[in-house]
Amino acid sequence: MDEETRYTAERLRMVDDQLRKRDIRDQRVLDAMRSVPRHIFVPPEHRHMAYSDGPLPIGGRQTISQPYIVALMTQLLELKGDEKVLEVGTGSGYQAAVLSHLAREVHSIERDASLFEGAGQVIAALGLDNVHVHTGDGSTGLVAHAPYDAILVTAAAPDVPPGLLEQLVDGGCLVIPVGGRLGQYLEKWLRKGAKYNRDVLVPVAFVPLRGKYGWEDDWGY
Repeated sequence: MDEETRYTAERLRMVDDQLRKRDIRDQRVLDAMRSVPRHIFVPPEHRHMAYSDGPLPIGGRQTISQPYIVALMTQLLELKGDEKVLEVGTGSGYQAAVLSHLAREVHSIERDASLFEGAGQVIAALGLDNVHVHTGDGSTGLVAHAPYDAILVTAAAPDVPPGLLEQLVDGGCLVIPVGGRLGQYLEKWLRKGAKYNRDVLVPVAFVPLRGKYGWEDDWGY
């Protein structure tokens, strides 16, 4: 079996064993997870574990999230295909690549220059023309391309950054992990005019969000 055939088999097994057997039911999300080659977003030294059931380091004290968490957060956005989405924390670029199969337009912002460059190269190599990667402080959002139908944050914030809520369209959805080093919960926010409905969902473990509305390097302790 050649390498690409092996990776394809591992990816299909990942979807069946890690996603379908849990609570991932959105067929479009499952199809996207089947389609995106996760291994090319993983550093070579960890590539043999690309389809394992857990996060992996990608450099700069950052990680590529567990496949299940990527699928869960994506499913929570309830994308139909015509949305403009903002991702805060590009990281490896994998989450943005998954979103590219589910939304009309994806903007992703990354604070770390080396991760920004690497993710941009992989996304370009895959020909994902509807993904636009930016560099900057994602904790303040990305005003230049606002408003967004959905926003997904891939790092834990101490509180929900107000700019992200403001950059949602009416009826838009924000999915974000909130908390500190000792515990975080995934939250889903829906905008209803000038008000917001919040659901606190499952416990998660993310790296800290950096920037104006994020944590210091030591989680603020």
